[in-house]
Amino acid sequence: MVDVTLLTDSRYVNPVNPDWYKQNILDDDKLVREALERKGLTVARTNWDNPDYDWSKTKLAVFRTTWDYFDRYTEFSQWLDRVNKQTQLVNPLSLIRWNIDKHYLRDLEQQGIRIPPTVFIEPGDQRTLAEIVTPTHWTDIILKPAISGAARHTYRLNQENISAHEEIFRQLIANESMLLQEFQKPVLEKGEVAYMLFGGKFSHAVLKKAKPGDFRVQDDFGGTVHDYHPSAKEIEFAEHAVAYCQPAPVYARVDAIWNNQDELCVSELELIEPELWFRKHSPAADMFAKVLCKVL
Repeated sequence: MVDVTLLTDSRYVNPVNPDWYKQNILDDDKLVREALERKGLTVARTNWDNPDYDWSKTKLAVFRTTWDYFDRYTEFSQWLDRVNKQTQLVNPLSLIRWNIDKHYLRDLEQQGIRIPPTVFIEPGDQRTLAEIVTPTHWTDIILKPAISGAARHTYRLNQENISAHEEIFRQLIANESMLLQEFQKPVLEKGEVAYMLFGGKFSHAVLKKAKPGDFRVQDDFGGTVHDYHPSAKEIEFAEHAVAYCQPAPVYARVDAIWNNQDELCVSELELIEPELWFRKHSPAADMFAKVLCKVL
């Protein structure tokens, strides 16, 4: 019986001559493995869709870098239901189901947690993008799917290019929910902050900034990651957002930006497979190991 299995996807199990991107994944998981082993736990690591892995032989299956799930959502969803009967998922299945769809942002807003102004568009909506945008009076807009990751099908729209995105919008809205959000201009200068929490308590943060001429902060698109020391008020904001979640997540990442009124707001709440930048703050791996021990 293995105490903890770290979940990844097949690209990151044993990559040959890993590039910097894959090496970051390997380095972070190495820190987590070593922290767990210092606690006396046995650790395995495999891709979530490994057909030869006996999930009943691990006590915890911990999501780390399952970064192909949003491209294989139906398969992943069926796998979740199956494996949840064989082992304990971390974070638990109910949180994953809730967090996998960005409608959770509406739940946060209803609890008084600030998010960017957002319009939710459901599958089959026959309105054009222009018809949906006109009542909002927004001139700078982000379009993204409700189930997504790594900025998949994320577009910045304005009056000049909105008609050019109508065809891809029609293709997407036929099968999946979409979000329209007013673009928050401070992200271009201030970037986006990722706050890491374990057991509901803040550990560390990083600042993500887009490359010049882009708005996407992900390193997939040339974004950069910087050390960041948040204020006590920011930490309180992040911990408050996570405190809403039921059941309480074992680990979480709160992504936040400053809105057009210069107020902090939640852009994403990551409970499934967030990058946690242990390599930027190695004590976080021990904090993670400690809360996993409590789960066990």
